[in-house]
Parts: sequence; C-alpha cells; structure tokens
Amino acid sequence: MTLWAIIPVKPLREGKSRLARVLDPDERERVNRWLLQNTLNIVGRTPGIDQVLVVSRDTAALALARSWGARVLQEAGDADLNGTLTRAAALLHGWHVPFMLVLAVDLPHLTQEDLEAVVQPLRAEPVPERGRLVIAPDRARQGTNALGLAPPAGYTFAYGPGSFGRHVRTAQAQNREVHIVYREGLARDLDWPHDITLLRQAFPGLARKVVFEQIHQSPSPWPG
Repeated sequence: MTLWAIIPVKPLREGKSRLARVLDPDERERVNRWLLQNTLNIVGRTPGIDQVLVVSRDTAALALARSWGARVLQEAGDADLNGTLTRAAALLHGWHVPFMLVLAVDLPHLTQEDLEAVVQPLRAEPVPERGRLVIAPDRARQGTNALGLAPPAGYTFAYGPGSFGRHVRTAQAQNREVHIVYREGLARDLDWPHDITLLRQAFPGLARKVVFEQIHQSPSPWPG
C-alpha cells in the first residue's frame, strides 16, 4: 500500500514573491533552496511515505530534487497547480497507488512528527469505500498546507485563497471521511515579510536584517 508525497515547487528565484519587498532575488533563491532541501529531508525520514514526486517548471528545482533521490515532473510554463495535481492524481491512480499527500514546501518549522500526524490517519485501516481526506490548514485556517487523499483519483483540487474550506466541502460532498490536523509546524508557513522570524534558526543574519529594516521603516508614533 504505497503513499506518494507530491511537493509542488515554484521557480527558486521567483518563489516567495510576497517577500520581494524585504529579500532580493539571490536571498529568496537561498531561502527557497533551503526550504526544498529541508522538506525533502523530513519527508525522506518519515515512515509511511514511500515515494516523493517534486513538481516544478524550474529545472534548477528539479535538479535539486533529483539529488535528494526524489522523482520529478516538469510542469509546462502555463500550468496551474490544480490542473497539475489533477494530472498527478490520475497518474498515481493508473499506477494503482492508493494514497497521495500534497505538501507545501514553505514550512520552516515542519517536523517528522507533523508529517506522521497526517500520514497515520491517512493510511489507517480500513480505508472507507467512499474514501478519505486528511487536511492540515494554515494558521488562519484559510489555506491548505497538507492534503492527503485515499484514493487520489476523483477529487477536485481547489488551491488558492480560501482553499481549506473548499477542500473540506468537496470531500464532504463526495462522502469522504474527513480528518483535520492542526499542528504548528504544518500551520506556520512563510508567506509575508512578518513571517521572516520563522527563519531565525536557519538564517539568523538574514532574519535580523529584515526585522531591523522593518522597525526602522515603520512610521514613528511620535510627532516630529
């Protein structure tokens, strides 16, 4: 009973565009490269995950994934995430793969225990005939940072703003069993400049620089 983890990755120099105000392209590439390596490292150590597929249109990201032993799928330049995941699910279904886990790559505090909290209910026996969804939202409970499906086929992916609610409602409409997993490491994604503090351990100098600049760019509360 095989479980494939699917990790979508934006181009390393383009990903985390919301951080462009505080990180230059070289800094963002360093952060994105580390995020991918960190995710691959943790996924590779998590029991119950049998294969890893990195999906990207960036050849540098795919080469990095290959160096970590992951399989890769190159997206077309105009591909959208939901369409790509639908194709990946159909591919896994054709290979008789019963479990699929889509995982965000921008989770600096992700741990093996976080992934086990998703994998264990996803793989729990018996899998109901109607199927199962295991989902982990972001801090605001708006976005989707991990989404597990059993079986992968027949599900409509709905990534984008407010995807958490849409994913749950879609599963409920299909009569799938739904498990919601709330964990800090899965919820705390790197999206906005104020999230840079999540990088204090991996990039202490960079995090200090950004926080310092933000403090000094804030308007003074005192009259001039």
